[in-house]
Amino acid sequence: MTASPSDAAYCGVLLLDKPLGMSSSAATQRVRHLLGKVKAGHIGSLDPLATGMLPICIGEATKIAGVVLEGRKCYRFSVTLGARTATGDAEGEIVERAAVPALTLAAIETAMQAFIGVTQQIPPMYSALKQQGQALYKLARAGITVERAARAIKIDRFDCLAMRADPGVGTQLDCRVICGKGSYVRVLAQDLARSLGSVGHVSALRREWMQPFDPAEMQTLAQVEAKVAAGQAPVLLSPQAALPNAPPLRLSATQAVALAQGQRVGIDPSTAAGLVLALDSHGRMLGLATSDGAGELLAKRLFVAPV
Repeated sequence: MTASPSDAAYCGVLLLDKPLGMSSSAATQRVRHLLGKVKAGHIGSLDPLATGMLPICIGEATKIAGVVLEGRKCYRFSVTLGARTATGDAEGEIVERAAVPALTLAAIETAMQAFIGVTQQIPPMYSALKQQGQALYKLARAGITVERAARAIKIDRFDCLAMRADPGVGTQLDCRVICGKGSYVRVLAQDLARSLGSVGHVSALRREWMQPFDPAEMQTLAQVEAKVAAGQAPVLLSPQAALPNAPPLRLSATQAVALAQGQRVGIDPSTAAGLVLALDSHGRMLGLATSDGAGELLAKRLFVAPV
């Protein structure tokens, strides 16, 4: 859907091409203020060092953010070998150096194969994860390191696109990875460097896409600013478009009222168990609901008004 500049409230997903040097929160706040201080929240954080796809849910669409996070993501990044930093990227101070052995693309690709599939990864200290209510990155900035439990992650593809030797920087690997939820590219880069007999850090990072969105629909912050300045609205994807794998289920007016009141709603028992898009009798989205697979529907996250 495309909201008009005169709309009192926006509802949809803006695919922002996040600029370098800006945090995900800062980029989201910039968009929020451009659109009149609307409610907004981003899906999947990108570090200030990173660029690329940052979906920002606007208005009632913030209620679908947790579901969209489940999709796969594709990152293109560079690993500088020979130096490990405190943060795992170019923003941190160098805390370890190591020689870089003679490498071939074939040897690098072989090492990468060990990361394919479901593996265990220890989250970095410099992350937004919380432990006992404290964000890990805040503890790290205070010089505190705590134990972190390894988490299962899934990598579908991991490729080395090029190996470069920069006299001023050292050996750099240009990589691309397609991975699932919860994967940290900075940790992956460090683990890859170790497997190659050296150390390393991420020196460039771009999220090229994340499911289910089309990278061709990304808008830069400058483009959004230009549209607003011209009295136009940026293009927002509908909540339905952000959840193509959730089947739509049209409800009668009576069923819609019952769902909004928190009641279990009787539906066709052939409806598969799982998440569904609850629609009203006009085909407008009421929000998210869950089918039990036995003929009953229960509200999950409903919008204030149909979209």
